[in-house]
Amino acid sequence: MDVSKRLRTLREQYGFTQNGLAEYAGVSQSHLRRVELGQADITVNHLQFLCDALNISLSEFFAEPSEGDELAIAISKLTPKQKKLLLEFLNSL
Repeated sequence: MDVSKRLRTLREQYGFTQNGLAEYAGVSQSHLRRVELGQADITVNHLQFLCDALNISLSEFFAEPSEGDELAIAISKLTPKQKKLLLEFLNSL
């Protein structure tokens, strides 16, 4: 998995700018930028801070749906609030 691409994809999906996510997570914006560009590595601690800011777990960060699983791909693009609403809807069926 390309951590830099995954981080950028999730940041954009959740509507954060680099500066906004870095500030919210308590990491430097310049380091986040370098990580997303593949110019720097990220520690597990910093990745955990970013996941916390995105309201996802580390396992969700590293989870990759298979290419043929359209439902899993669609669900992976939902915000945490949307996931909760979907789960409530499914439980009501």
